[in-house]
Amino acid sequence: MPVPVHVLVLGGTTEARRLAESLAGDQRVRVTTSLAGRVASPMFPPGDVRVGGFGGPDGLAAWLREHDVDALVDATHPFAATMSRNAAEAAVLAHVPLLALRRPGWAAQDGDRWHVAGSLAEAAELLPALGERVFLTTGRMGLAAFAGADLDALWFLVRSVDAPEPPWPARMEILLDRGPFDLAGEREIIRRYRLDVLVTKDSGGSATAPKLLAAREARIPVVVVRRPPVPEGVPLARTPDEAVRWVRRLYASG
Repeated sequence: MPVPVHVLVLGGTTEARRLAESLAGDQRVRVTTSLAGRVASPMFPPGDVRVGGFGGPDGLAAWLREHDVDALVDATHPFAATMSRNAAEAAVLAHVPLLALRRPGWAAQDGDRWHVAGSLAEAAELLPALGERVFLTTGRMGLAAFAGADLDALWFLVRSVDAPEPPWPARMEILLDRGPFDLAGEREIIRRYRLDVLVTKDSGGSATAPKLLAAREARIPVVVVRRPPVPEGVPLARTPDEAVRWVRRLYASG
């Protein structure tokens, strides 16, 4: 029997897990998923799993060579820009084909009051003119952008999977929760905390999208942080099925 194609999936997303589930059932493929280890209780996908960083692009390239990896799939969070750059550099160093798996971003609908920002810092600058009680759903990383004295008059409800660490906004409450979230729950949060502005990253997908509909219904503004682009020259798949087909073309051509 031929040696299975070894695929390393840089994971941590729903799409990465679904890709691993599809590949794990194929005897022609050996799949390893790498998790960054930033979430306290991650959901492990099928197949082999490693947890922790690689030490930059050189470390990742060395791991690819040492473990005879035949293909690399960057299925990290759309905002994991540093890891995506490292993956692109490592793939070139190790001469391993690379695919980026990214779910489509969200699109504004009729009735939305979106304000697009290029960064968390830019999102913070927009807030004083938009509201006073902020629903901050950008995760536990990057709260320092909202810790400036010019935002001390604002109150923040910070939702994240794990507890954040300072620096953080001067006036805030932390809500620990993990998606998927439903519309009824998001409506209740906006009502209960009297929120008048939402801040979110353009993560895409359905797990956290109900907050956008709840904000539209409540007619409150939404600051949407634009996602970074995929590194230049890296092919892009929008769904796990597209990524599976890419992997299959590799072993079919081999």
